[in-house]
Amino acid sequence: MPVDVPCSLDTLIEAYTQHYRRTRGLRDRTLHGYGSLARLFVRAVFGDDPIDPIRVRPSDVVAFVASLRGRFSPRSMKTVRTALRSLFRFLRFEGLVDGALEAAIPAVAYWRLATLPRYLRDDQLAQVLVSSHASTPCGQRDHAIVVCLATLGLRPGEVADLCLEDLDWRTGVVHLRSRKTGRGATLPLPREAGRALVAYLRHDRPTTESRRVFVQHLGIRRGTPLSSTAISEVVARALRRAHIEAPLAGAYVFRHTLASRLVRKGASLKEVADFLGHRSLDTTTIYAKLDLPALREVALPWPEVPQ
Repeated sequence: MPVDVPCSLDTLIEAYTQHYRRTRGLRDRTLHGYGSLARLFVRAVFGDDPIDPIRVRPSDVVAFVASLRGRFSPRSMKTVRTALRSLFRFLRFEGLVDGALEAAIPAVAYWRLATLPRYLRDDQLAQVLVSSHASTPCGQRDHAIVVCLATLGLRPGEVADLCLEDLDWRTGVVHLRSRKTGRGATLPLPREAGRALVAYLRHDRPTTESRRVFVQHLGIRRGTPLSSTAISEVVARALRRAHIEAPLAGAYVFRHTLASRLVRKGASLKEVADFLGHRSLDTTTIYAKLDLPALREVALPWPEVPQ
């Protein structure tokens, strides 16, 4: 879809996302994220409509990236740079800008293994699990979600995609149809998670034709599946209810917590990677920092300094 300038922001972003959906086959979730960052940039530069990309200058790019450094983590800044680069390539494809905008995107230092894993302490985890109990149907659903995240280490999208057929009660396992590895997985169903799921499915889940385990309870969307975003919102509410200042506000805090606990109990990084469904062992390497005895064994002695 060609872009006639000047245009509205909505028109520009729609053309941008359609271009990458057609030429790159990007997923809707990825396009939504890139589109949101592109909107943020365009509004910062132009304010209100109309939008004329020809007027964008390299200094605008530098100023925008600099304005985000206090609000975004280094890892998120990497995504910002990727989104801007894709936007400028689209505009160059349309003949609206030249390559100077791409070259103006500042580099942001980010070392993947420079930080420590962000997880809940054992007492904080116990507090969240206890406080997530509630007598309402929504409360029972949310408790089951929190327990599944905490004991299975699932991603929010994996919890949202769980179907009734994926729960094998006879053998006590959970079948995951797909993970980031591109393959499914079979995980043991912990007793605590099984009890929470049974309580929810027997007494509180709305009558619906959907086969997804977790569905909406209220309003006109009653009975429709929860999204991964809704799963993360459940976690945010649970953390607030427990009065926990978590290092991560979303569902991934339980994934990191479970991985950290497994390493501290002696699980190898390969075992943790397989359990969590990491595509690369490098992703799991950050948890090696928690294995202090192993780190002491590989540490080099401090060289003696002659007097």
